[in-house]
Amino acid sequence: MAQQREHAEEHARLEEQLSSIDSQLHEQGASIEGDEVEVSVDEGFADSAHATAERSELISHMEQLHAHRAEVWAALERLDAGVYGICERCGDEIGPERLEAMPAARLCMSCKQAEAVA
Repeated sequence: MAQQREHAEEHARLEEQLSSIDSQLHEQGASIEGDEVEVSVDEGFADSAHATAERSELISHMEQLHAHRAEVWAALERLDAGVYGICERCGDEIGPERLEAMPAARLCMSCKQAEAVA
């Protein structure tokens, strides 16, 4: 029973993150179609070098949000499959502190550190 409650709480937390990301993307003019995020920018926006730089920065930010959205979506799929919180590399449990800080984490701290060094 406690495990079902934890599953529901984690699912709600991930859904909340997904909703927040979708809101941020929508606020910045992106439309979300399944796994795709399309950006529409006013044609007059790119009239100057400054505007072009701002547009580039905006697109970069939206790409980061889209990547994070994909990570959260994958975490929801792992949760539903019963493998959420299990390291994809070594199979050990991902610590609760790491999942609290980064709910979409796929690797335990040891494997993440080894990946960063490699």
